[in-house]
Amino acid sequence: MGQIYKRQGIWYIDLRINGRRFRKKAGKLKHLAELALKDLEVKAERNQLGFLEQKSISIKAFLGEFVKYSETNHRPATTVRYKSVIKNLNEFLALTPAIVTLRDLTPEVIEKYKQYRKTTTITKNGKPADKVKQFSIQKGAKSYTVNFELGTLRTILNLAIKQKYLEENPVRAVGFLKVTDSKKRRFLTDTECERLLVTCDSQWYPIFFTLLYTGMRKGELVNLEWTDLDFSRQIIKIQRKSFWIPKTGEREIPMSSEVVAVLNKLPRRSNFVFTDKNGDSYQMNRLRRELIRIAKKAGIQALTQVHALRHTFASRLLMRGVDLPSVQKLMGHTKIETTMIYSHQTPEHLRSAIEKLSKDSGHFKASVL
Repeated sequence: MGQIYKRQGIWYIDLRINGRRFRKKAGKLKHLAELALKDLEVKAERNQLGFLEQKSISIKAFLGEFVKYSETNHRPATTVRYKSVIKNLNEFLALTPAIVTLRDLTPEVIEKYKQYRKTTTITKNGKPADKVKQFSIQKGAKSYTVNFELGTLRTILNLAIKQKYLEENPVRAVGFLKVTDSKKRRFLTDTECERLLVTCDSQWYPIFFTLLYTGMRKGELVNLEWTDLDFSRQIIKIQRKSFWIPKTGEREIPMSSEVVAVLNKLPRRSNFVFTDKNGDSYQMNRLRRELIRIAKKAGIQALTQVHALRHTFASRLLMRGVDLPSVQKLMGHTKIETTMIYSHQTPEHLRSAIEKLSKDSGHFKASVL
C-alpha cells in the first residue's frame, strides 16, 4: 500500500489509499519512517486518517486566492514579485496538462519546474523557443533567480498548508541550486564618486549626491517628502505613507552638514523633495537612465544600476572603520548578514592597511636590535 524513500537526508512516506496518493515527511531515521508507515497503513484500514478529508482545489483557483491574499496582506511590490513567479509556474504547467490540482504539485513536479526554469530557452513573449517560429532568445534563468522562485513557491504553498489544502510542502523536499553565476557587486571608488558628481548638472547633482551620502534606496528617495526631513535634528525619516510602504520598515538616517546644505537649496515645488520642473516626483526608471547617461559622460565603466550608489555608501563606511551594526542600522537591513555582503575592500585600501602594519614592524626590529 505504501513505501518509504529518502531525499536529501530525510525519509518520506509515500502512501496510496483508495486511488489517492499521499506523501508525508517521516524524519531522518529509517526505522522510525518504517514504523510511521505501518501506523498509517493500520489507520487507513480503520478509516482513521484525518488527512483524507483534505479539501481539494485546482492550482489555478488556489493561485488566484493567493494573489488576493497577497494584495491584502503584503506591499504592492511584494505582490508584483509573487505574480511574476506565478506567471512562470503557469507557463510550465501549460506544458504539463495532467497537473491540475494542488496535490498534483509533488516534489518530482517541483524538481522538473526547477530544471525547466534553469535550462529552457525562453522568448521575450514568454513562450519556449521551440513553440514559435520567430523569437528573441533569452537563456535559462540564473541559479539565484531559480532559487528565489523556489523560495517564493515555498511561501505560497505554506498558505495552502495553513488552509488545509496540503499536508506537506513539496518545495521543502527539493534542493536549491548552487549559486556560481552571481554577479559581482559594483561600487564606486572615491575618484569615481567625484567624477560622477562633477559631471552632474544642477538637476541631477542633488539626487545622486543624496544617494551617495545617505545610502537611501531609490524608492525611498523618489517618495521622500519635505515632512520627512527634520533639519533641526539633521534627520531623514524613512516612514510609511498612504501610497507607499518602506521595504524594511521605518528608520532614521542622519544628514551630514553637506547633505543639509544641498537639500536646503532645493525649490519646494510640491510635497515631494525631488521633483521635475512641473513638481512631479521622478519615476525610478528615470533615475537609472540618467545615471547611465551621466556615468558614460564621466567615463565611468559598468555603472548601470542606481543601487550601486547605495552599495557604495555602505562600502565606504566599512572601509573607513564604521562597525557593522551601525552600518546595518543606517542601511535598514533586517539581517546583519546582508550588511556583511558589503564588507569587501579595494586593493588600494588593503595595500594601505599593510603599509600601516609595515611601519609597526620597523619599530619591533629596532627594539630587538
